Amino acid sequence: MDPKYQRVKLNDGHFIPILGFGTYAPEEVPKSEALEVTQLAIEVGFRHIDCAHLYQNEGQVGQAIRSKIADGTVKREDIFYTSKLWSTFLQPELVRPALEKSLKNLQLDYVDLYIIHFPLALKPGEELLPKDENGKMIYDSVDLCHTWEALEKCKDAGLTKSIGVSNFNHKQLEKILNKPGLKYKPVCNQVECHPYLNQNKLLEFCKSHDIVLVAYGALGSQRLKNWVNPNYPILLEDPVLCAIAKKHKQTPALVALRYQIQRGVVVLAKSYNRKRIKENMQVLDFELTPEDMKAIDGLNSNIRYYDLQGI
Repeated sequence: MDPKYQRVKLNDGHFIPILGFGTYAPEEVPKSEALEVTQLAIEVGFRHIDCAHLYQNEGQVGQAIRSKIADGTVKREDIFYTSKLWSTFLQPELVRPALEKSLKNLQLDYVDLYIIHFPLALKPGEELLPKDENGKMIYDSVDLCHTWEALEKCKDAGLTKSIGVSNFNHKQLEKILNKPGLKYKPVCNQVECHPYLNQNKLLEFCKSHDIVLVAYGALGSQRLKNWVNPNYPILLEDPVLCAIAKKHKQTPALVALRYQIQRGVVVLAKSYNRKRIKENMQVLDFELTPEDMKAIDGLNSNIRYYDLQGI
């Protein structure tokens, strides 16, 4: 593995590469694209691949990983693969079958990280987003501590190396951390995080419990019509980011990614643009000054691009 490819130690002893490749694509992108871009990402040096049952492309992403193992580019242990437990599978008895389904789609023996996608349960069944006749989401009530115990069993069974959470606030995290008989702490909390929403308080809380913060939406967002408020400012056009980028002869996107790495945050770079996939690896080639970091910290305005109230 490239020596410049930095990794962070998780609280269970495993290591997570600090830069990850996000594989979510809008519905209009053909599934075959996921195969091609994941192959390219591995070719240019990405070793951390982030996917989920919800994305409906684990078959293609798994095929990409297997093809790069088959041609000798990587070994399985070089790849850090994350999958996510979707909200319709939070009942404890549904957790292992959900992970086994992902593994079957991927045609892999294990995932490196399995995380609860949202701390919110939806009605179990075939529908990813179950709705009633009025178009309202149908929720389910589940004790997330019981869901967590089922994840712990998946780790013990060797189906996943590490377990964590996503989109949890500090109260929801505390509920797991304070659970009687807790066997494994979450290794990470994956949340929306970028210069307009720097999650400083949550980051400090996670660090104090040896939980790694993983940033998605680190470049603002792809303006997805279903999830994203189109009236918000475009992060990568921010004058402060652009000035810092110009100074370092880098792109605003690379500055936004580098900002996270220097805060000890694992960052996901999501792109289906081949040029940008290659470019994003350059985040490991330069460093921001303390003044740069302070200026970017000053951009925080609690703007959430991803409106998840709809689920």
